[in-house]
Amino acid sequence: MNMHIRKILAAALLVATTVHAGAADLLDTVKQRGTLNIAMEGTYPPFNFKENGQLAGFEVEFAKALAQKLGVKPEFTTGEWSGLLAGLQAGKYDVVINQVGITDKRKEAFDFSVPYTISSPQLIVRKDDKRVFKSLADLRGKKLGVGEGTNFADMARAVGGIDIKTYPGSTEYLQDLALGRIDAAMNDSLLIPYIIKKTNLPLKAGAPVGQIEESGIPFAKGNPQFKAALDKAIADMEADGSFAKISVKWFDRDVSKPPMAK
Repeated sequence: MNMHIRKILAAALLVATTVHAGAADLLDTVKQRGTLNIAMEGTYPPFNFKENGQLAGFEVEFAKALAQKLGVKPEFTTGEWSGLLAGLQAGKYDVVINQVGITDKRKEAFDFSVPYTISSPQLIVRKDDKRVFKSLADLRGKKLGVGEGTNFADMARAVGGIDIKTYPGSTEYLQDLALGRIDAAMNDSLLIPYIIKKTNLPLKAGAPVGQIEESGIPFAKGNPQFKAALDKAIADMEADGSFAKISVKWFDRDVSKPPMAK
């Protein structure tokens, strides 16, 4: 067991043993109910999408394995990205598993599990586009497609001068990009190889345009026992190889580690 996993397990044990026994906690609710209510888009391949009417993808398999580690059954809810975190805040489900970047702003509203993917923002461009966009600054005066409510939209706004077009999900802006209605799109770097491999859209990976980002599982604040259990479940999956197995199936590598890690 590596040092990273040891630290997670030690922290989880410390929290679990110091929480007041009578305190209400989401873990108790989940255990009593027997299900973990999970929200995701269901339109975000390869992370989560529908295939033959059934949910599939990396995060679907990850969520199922996670629920199993917690000793409960997964129950899925799908919806547009722009409404997922609002629904979580309203108590409509327990967690969101949908490549949610761990940001300071989001941590004001939610607690997060330990990260389970590491990636970076990256541009997507048309395969036949001769222009070279090396940074977001190169897109000033151009049209950029992003998901509504994403931190990618916030990044682009911070640059200024970019005509930002927001969409309910990746399917819509990728179609517009392929049709030439926008000049570029931006999303998680892990998404790009899947698009190139699995779709017939004439797209290619563009330049990386941001810092390395970590994604985790957000849930309502004030549930330390639930966080401890969630972190331990993820650590256990890393330790027994089940996380790596799921990850390699969808990305040909372990996405819990930086891209350069083998």
